[in-house]
Amino acid sequence: MKYPVSIHKSEYGYDAHCPLLPGCHSQGDTLKETLINIKDAIRTYLEMINDVEKALFTKLRLKCNAFYGFIIKNF
Repeated sequence: MKYPVSIHKSEYGYDAHCPLLPGCHSQGDTLKETLINIKDAIRTYLEMINDVEKALFTKLRLKCNAFYGFIIKNF
């Protein structure tokens, strides 16, 4: 599955969040570290939610055609 990810660079490094998964955030000192961390956060988030919530987030993801940021693949 693919999920959009928003990444913000600040003076402290990078922070990332997945707008389709409320509360799914991560951070890192480098962009590469941040991408690894947000992938792990998305995997963990999806493992923790129930099947009904997972179906809802899948429908939202499919409707999300235009956004800015990265797409994290292979979940």
